[in-house]
This record gives sequence, C-alpha cells and structure tokens, in this order.
Amino acid sequence: MTHFGLLCVAMTGHLNPMTTLGHELKRRGHRVTLFGVLDAQPKTLAAGLEFWAIGEEEFATGASDASFAKMGKLSGLAGSKYTISLFQQLTAMLLREAPQAIAAAGVEVLLVDQTSYGGSTVADFLKLPFISVCCALMLNQEPGVPPIITNWSYNPAWWAKLRNQYANKLMWRISQSILEVVTEYRREWKLPPHFHPDDAFSQLAQICQQPAEFEFPRQHLPQCFHFNGPYHDPASRKSTPFPFEKLTGKPLIYASMGTLQNRLRSRVFETIAQACVGLDAQLVIALGGGSSPESLPELPGIPLIVGYAPQLELLQRATLTITHAGMNTALESLSNGVPMVAIPITHEQPGVATRIAWTGTGEVVPLAKLSASRLREAVERVLTEDSYKENAVRLQAAIRRAGGVSRAADIVEQVAQTGQPVLAQQ
Repeated sequence: MTHFGLLCVAMTGHLNPMTTLGHELKRRGHRVTLFGVLDAQPKTLAAGLEFWAIGEEEFATGASDASFAKMGKLSGLAGSKYTISLFQQLTAMLLREAPQAIAAAGVEVLLVDQTSYGGSTVADFLKLPFISVCCALMLNQEPGVPPIITNWSYNPAWWAKLRNQYANKLMWRISQSILEVVTEYRREWKLPPHFHPDDAFSQLAQICQQPAEFEFPRQHLPQCFHFNGPYHDPASRKSTPFPFEKLTGKPLIYASMGTLQNRLRSRVFETIAQACVGLDAQLVIALGGGSSPESLPELPGIPLIVGYAPQLELLQRATLTITHAGMNTALESLSNGVPMVAIPITHEQPGVATRIAWTGTGEVVPLAKLSASRLREAVERVLTEDSYKENAVRLQAAIRRAGGVSRAADIVEQVAQTGQPVLAQQ
C-alpha cells in the first residue's frame, strides 16, 4: 500500500477528475489524502478520501468558492489581473503550508494538478516522487499549438507558429508574479530554477484526461506523457437528486453553462430556451450553483430547470449538449457519444470549444455573437447533420481505447513501485 497525496485547486472541474483518480487508487488498497483549502473538503470526503486542510486562515469555508465565482464574472484585463492575483496567493499559501502537512501525514508519492503552481516545488523540497495531472486542458506549450485561452484553431503555417510563440511568451510575462513566488522558494530551498513553464511538470509521468484525438497534433511532448481519456466514476461523486419522472421521453437537450454571473445567467438561459422552442425535444437546464431555479424568470418553452444535475446519468440519455465548453462536460458528453453546441465564456473554455469544432463533434457560438436565431441554427445543424454524431461516436471509441481512470491509476502505481519514468507506448 502506498500513501498518495493530492494537490489540486478547489474548482469543480479540477476536483472531480482528481478525486475520481484518488477514489480508484483507494479502491486498489492505497491510502489517499487531498491537501487543500476547506472548500475542497466536501468533494474529497464524498469520494471517500482523507482530507487535510491547509490555508485555513486565508481561505475559510466559502472563501475559495467566492473567489472563483468572482473570477468567472470578470473578463479581459480585469479578469486576468484578478486570476493572477488569486493564484499568486494560493501558490504562496501552498509553498508555505503544504510541506509540513505532507511530511506529517507520511505521504510517499504526490499527484499534482498542473494548475497547482508550486506543487512540484513542494515535491522537490520533500524529495518525493510526483506525477503531473492534467485535470483541465493540458498546459504543455509548443510552437504549433495555440495558447489554451485563445479561440485559435490549429494551423501548421509558419506565421501561426510565430503567433503562438508570441502569445505564450506574453502569458509567461503576465503570470510572472506567480513564478516569482515559486522562484523565491526554490532559491531559498536550494533547488535548481525553472526556466520554462514545462520545467514544473513531472519527468516520471504526466497523465492527461484528454484522449489524444481531442488535442491538436503534438510534436514535442515528453515520452512520459500519457493521454488517458476522462477520469469519471459516479461512485466518486455525491448523489444528486433529479426528477427523472418529469422526463417526457423526447430527445433530450442538456444545457450546462457552469456558474454564470447574474447579468449573464438570465440572458444566456433565456436565449438557450428560446432557441429550443418548437424543437421535437425536451430541454433540461442545470444552473450549476450560484442560483436556484426560482431565481430565473419563466423561460420560453418551459424547460426543466434544476440547480444541479446528475450529469453522468443525464448524458447517457442526451441527444445534444449545450455547454460553456468546460473540459469535464465536453469529455463526459463525448464519452457518451453526444455532440455539442459550445458557448465558451472564459479561461480555457475557448480552447476547449475550438477543439470541439476542430474534431467535428459540435458547433461553437461565441458569447459576443449569441442570439436565439444563431444558436437555433447551430442546434438544428448538429441535430440534423449526421457527421456531428458520427464524430462524437468516433471520439467515444477513442476514449474507451485510452483506458480512462483505470489506465491512469496503472501508471501512478508503476511510478510508485519503480520510481522510474513510465513511457508512453509509441
């Protein structure tokens, strides 16, 4: 038995795959502890894992959720500045408090979310083997791949590569305040400096819940990088009640847009509802927290609205997903062969949406151009043209071949047993 420690930001899109992986490792007889802020505790315990709180003074219960909610309400320069400031604070807290907690718990191997900046430095300081986990869109940089926050599609032309390189350097400069915190601790702890963002990733194994087919062509990944497909398991999540008796049996359109701010919520969901009026289908809207069904006005077509939905179960019945292009919703839709219409809002969602369009598994409607008529056209196109469903089924087969959380756990166990790099099959 190995004691694994998990480092992960307290965001649903990161906690769900990380705790699912932890759940699988525990099922195999290992001990698993997640070290994080208090807002990560409910999902950790629901997955049957141990939880060790850090950062309790700075991030009391509700503080992290409120910060991420505010982050989702901002855009442009204001959004970037707030996001950098928040992750700088989280990084400093992690580097200050995590080493003592992890050492006291007796952790033997660390699993570090790619967005847990400073996690690899903690592992280096404690001389612990660690594995990098891509819980969201993979962060590994290379010239041929656009930055994840852009809506640029893959283009092998020389000018596109120059554009990508410039944008990646700009992102590096913008995030400099986070990197300075890490650099300061590495200097104090007499660890070699990081010269490139990818230097923070594991040289033993990097595991990713994308299948290779849902990523642009890659030329420069390390040999220890593994495309596993999504990490999801209903047994690792808290049960969510849902009025299944209200489903009519018509084709199901499932709409999930994450947590939207007040000024966007009513407009976006009203537009979605209006676009679906008259279709021979039933629309189910999951608000995703931050509001209740009663907070919305009566929507056109009277869709079924819930605060939270058992997403994995509903996607087994769905014909189409309307989504903000969150990574988990996109991959869970594809796991069920369900095509999508994406309305990306912020962060890496434009990058996920671009991959949906690039793989032919759905259409993208930019938020700035969102209207009922434009969305209706996209929905009807995806519902009536066979190629979208065929491509979604193609990705579903690729996900099954990739091995999912079971294959990821195999790689983690191999690292723990051998202490050597686990190379991907060529």
